[in-house]
This record gives sequence, C-alpha cells and structure tokens, in this order.
Amino acid sequence: MRYDSRLSRMLHILVHMARHGEPVTSERIAEMLGTNPVVVRRMLSGLRDAGYVRSEKGHGGGWVITCDLEQVTLLDIYNAVGQPSLFAIGNERSNPDCMIEQVVNLAVNEALREAESVLVKRFRTVSVGELNRLFDARRAAGHNDPIL
Repeated sequence: MRYDSRLSRMLHILVHMARHGEPVTSERIAEMLGTNPVVVRRMLSGLRDAGYVRSEKGHGGGWVITCDLEQVTLLDIYNAVGQPSLFAIGNERSNPDCMIEQVVNLAVNEALREAESVLVKRFRTVSVGELNRLFDARRAAGHNDPIL
C-alpha cells in the first residue's frame, strides 16, 4: 500500500531548514529525501503560497523560512500541502443500490469522519517549533532509535 508522505516530508524539511540557518537548495533537500529537486520545488510551492517559505535566487540562494515556526501548526502544513487523504481505507462502491453496501458505507464514513476530526484537532495543537524542541530533547537524551 502506498502512503502519502507529503506532510511528514514537509515537516522534515522545515525542521532541517530551521536548524540550518541559511538558504537550503532544492538539490540539497532532494538529497536528504532521496528524490528529485523538481519534486522538492513542487512540494515547497504549497508552503511558499501559504507564506511559510520563499526561495532566494542567485549564488548562495535557496529556500528560507519566512515565518515563526512556533506559530505554525501541523494543521497549517497539512493544509499547505493540499490536505492529503488521512486514511488509506475507503468504501466499496460496486453496487450503490445494495442496501447492505449503503449501511456499511454509512458506518465506515461516520467512523472515518470522527477519526479525522480527532486527528485534525491534534494537528492544531502541535507547532513545527515543538518538533524542533522534541528533536533537541531526543538528541540530548541520546535517542537515535526510529519511531515507527
């Protein structure tokens, strides 16, 4: 199953950029993420349009943060990357006239709406600055274990 990783990738990039302290090129970011610079520019365009980053041209140019990451939440970044689907499950729609399918789909839709509401509420409470502090705390404590 293929997951949409745009949100986590953008958060990853923002924390790196915050720590770097100077413009970061699309090529450098692409190297970090194992992708193509064109993909990076396309992904960052949503953050640029939302006013969180900008690109500086010329020698020494690259992407820079233009906001206070303490004021930017995971929800803000989720919105800026186009609100990708939060869940990989969905409903069967092969026989829309079937009453059993209708009842099942109603139940699944309701559960997904409730779960999405909880997740969006949590996204609203976590800032990108908090991720930066969490990184510092984990590094200071000697953690290098992957969180899955």
